[in-house]
Order: sequence, then structure tokens, then C-alpha cells
Amino acid sequence: MTEETPAPRNVPALLSALHTEKRSCTVLVSGTPGGVIHVRDGLVVGMETPGAPGVEVLLLKSRRVAEEDWAAVRATGTDPARLARELVAQGLLGATELEITGQAALFDAAFALALTSPDGWEVTAPRPLLETEAAVPPARLVTENTRRIRLLANERGATARFARDRLEPAPEARDPQRVARLSPRHRTVLTAADGRRTPRDIAFALGRGLFAVMLDLRDLLALGLLQPPSAATAGRPSTALRTPPHPHPATATPQPPTTPLPRRKR
Repeated sequence: MTEETPAPRNVPALLSALHTEKRSCTVLVSGTPGGVIHVRDGLVVGMETPGAPGVEVLLLKSRRVAEEDWAAVRATGTDPARLARELVAQGLLGATELEITGQAALFDAAFALALTSPDGWEVTAPRPLLETEAAVPPARLVTENTRRIRLLANERGATARFARDRLEPAPEARDPQRVARLSPRHRTVLTAADGRRTPRDIAFALGRGLFAVMLDLRDLLALGLLQPPSAATAGRPSTALRTPPHPHPATATPQPPTTPLPRRKR
């Protein structure tokens, strides 16, 4: 059942309150991109948002786990909470690698959500998620988001605009000698930046974090190898999926009574 009371002023304040009370719950964030925040004993243990690749995309697109192996594990009926453990049990992924991937996806999702203001949120009972053993205090997410935003543009609005840009190769990118001097990672991002894809789209296509892709795009801009899109490509739609590839059922589990925490809508 959804709980309703006057809400904190923003999502970080809400997560701070949940941390103080050591709550276990799920926060449904509405808006663009919106998302789902999983909280256990006051710690943030997972986030899912269309704004950044999740654990599944990172593992499959990077080919760390083969799609057929992932599909075979899912076909056994393993619920989301046990799916990751089954991947480890079958030797498809190391436990440490899973935890690192889960934490990376968590910080990246928090960054994507921090770039815009939500329309509202609801606090519900805990919902299933892909368990990776990641667990982060809300204050650490705020600190890391601030660092990332400042590193990219020194203010949230400028970073948010950069996250929507559809960059394309500049004429200098046709110089094979200049391109050959790039790292393989930068060359891959340069190839993916076609004037249609946003940084988010590139992150999904490559199976890399949104923040990491934006850093590489910034480097390529500084080198003069990328430029804003031409008029012919500027209006094209974003290309990546706006929903997770395999959404999990939103089945709530019982939660012991506590002081209610909020629902907010504008």
C-alpha cells in the first residue's frame, strides 16, 4: 500500500530520512527519466532508470555474460533477488565483479536522476531487484553526484544540457592519423556519436556507464573531433529503449508498520 504524508523537499532529503529510520522500502520516482530506488535498512541497494544502463545492460552489452547464458538462467524461473546469485553459482560471473558492476550501475543511475528534477515520488513496500550486494549511504550518492556534475560542467543545468546533446563527428574526425592516436575506448565512442544518439543512447549501445561516456565525449569535443549536430540530424529522436529490457514484476512484500513516509506530486 502506498503511504502518504507531507513529503521532504527533494529525493535526497527523502533518502536521508529513510536512512535515519533505517527503513526498507522502494521509492518510485516519476518524471523524465524517472526510476525506481531500492532501500534496505536505510541504505540504497539498487536503482533502475531509463536514464542510464543497469546491471543487465552493462553485463550483456559488454559481453561479460553471454545473452544465451543470461536467458538460460532466467528461463529457470529464478526471481530477481536470486538471479545474480545464480549467475555466480553457475560460474558465469564472479561475486566481486558482480558487486562492482552493481555499485557502478547504482552510482550511474543516481547521477542520471540528479540531472533533472522529478515530477514526484511514492514510497512503497520493498520490491524485487537484482541483488548485487551493493549498499550505499544516501549522503555518499549526493557527494559523488556533486563531484561528477562539477567535473563535467561545474553546474547541474549545463551538465543536463550536455546529457541531451547529439554530437556528431567534426571534419577533423576524417583525419585517420588523428583518430589513430585515440585510445580504443575513445575511437569506439567517436564512431557511436553520429548526431542522432545522446550520451545516454551511446551508453546503452556500448554497455558503458553514462558518466564515463560523457567524460569521453567531453575529451573528444576538446580535441575538436566532435561538434554539435547539423540541422539534418538535430531533430531526430533518441534511439535507446526508454524502459528496462526485462522489467521485473512490481510485487510488493509486507512491511512492518513505521512512521509513514511520503508521497509527493506536483
